Amino acid sequence: MLPVDLHSLIETVDRAFVVIGHDYRIVAANAAYCRQYGMAREEVLQRRCHEVSHHSPVPCHENGELCPHLALFSGGEASEVLHTHYDGEGHAARARIKGHAIRAPDGRLYLGEVVYPLEAELPLGCEEMRMVGHSPAFLACIDNLARTAESEASVLLYGESGVGKELAARFLHERSSRAGKPFIAINCAAVPEAMFENELFGHERGAFTGSAALKKGLYELADGGTLFLDEIAEIPLTQQAKLLRVLETGEFRRVGGTVTLRAEVRVVSATNRNLLDWVDQGRFREDLYYRIAGIDIALPALRERREDIPALAEALLARLSGHGHAHCHLDKAAAQKLKNYAFPGNVRELRNLLQRALLHCRDGVIGAEDIVFQQDLPNIMPAALPRAKRSDPSLKEAEKDYIRDLLARHDGHRRTVADLLGVSERTLYRKLTRYGLK
Repeated sequence: MLPVDLHSLIETVDRAFVVIGHDYRIVAANAAYCRQYGMAREEVLQRRCHEVSHHSPVPCHENGELCPHLALFSGGEASEVLHTHYDGEGHAARARIKGHAIRAPDGRLYLGEVVYPLEAELPLGCEEMRMVGHSPAFLACIDNLARTAESEASVLLYGESGVGKELAARFLHERSSRAGKPFIAINCAAVPEAMFENELFGHERGAFTGSAALKKGLYELADGGTLFLDEIAEIPLTQQAKLLRVLETGEFRRVGGTVTLRAEVRVVSATNRNLLDWVDQGRFREDLYYRIAGIDIALPALRERREDIPALAEALLARLSGHGHAHCHLDKAAAQKLKNYAFPGNVRELRNLLQRALLHCRDGVIGAEDIVFQQDLPNIMPAALPRAKRSDPSLKEAEKDYIRDLLARHDGHRRTVADLLGVSERTLYRKLTRYGLK
């Protein structure tokens, strides 16, 4: 039996701390551990650790996870692992677990575990911001993000289109000391070159025709918080020098202004390009690259974490059901069909696919036959075009009507429409301007 003073000692640890015996039973737990799993100490003691943290009747290593208990009692080694735990309400919570060997006075060996949550508590109503997954690749990425959040360095997120770079940026913000301060995002590909400086730095009243009032730019609005520059590779070279200067000094002037202003901002950038290749090609400034890439993090593609796809699909279906769709679940065949697919469009493609599947959902179940991938769809664009008012419509009129129809069907979400058209968001923006659809 453990000495009583050890129970008092583990209360001095501000993290969740638990002591586990050879038979997986919990013999001591501090208050932080009990709060994390929503149980009283009397409920925790003598229960098996995997029952409390994993809601599982079997040890985690039997479910394919690395296990500190197994490492200590079978190999005699302390270890550090990444796990998905479940709180008292059944919500998944990623955590880093550090295992330590503890010897009782009688020589008996115990495992001491310290639990380091990888995710900040989300504000009420922000569950849709939570990242979903438990695969090794995903947990390693979350751990990397959590460690990076503790730094004030600028961050560059790499990843294919649709992997969730903005969610990762929000994760960094919520885990950092800037949580509660502004998180401002700008899609650099969607801002015309002539408007970029105005969007970033704002303008003074009367700076140009139509500027009847002062407007603060996004950099100023992010003061004290985080500025997320999505698709940063798309910033024109002419504007990169202006961005570099404000990142180096924190100083800027609004368009038409003479007063130098300051803002204290952490910058997180994202791209699906190889920026060093772009530097070599003269398309991206080398000095700007080293300014934004204090720490670079690669986000895994969906095909690199296939075991996350069913849970991610269910989370997306739950969110979509709040937008006028009945709530549906995947059957086993549908989930397996999704896991076997490579998803070149990543999470964004998965979301669009599930939107189509919901249209065919019957009795609350989505079957494998309801899952139709983009390459399997017939080329329906000409047939989908609405009838033109004239008997011989031009191609431009047909394209305009088709884009208008897509915008209406997807609530004006430009990125989704661009993906469906197979063009970049910047190209779509030009078309919207040309056709007067903005």
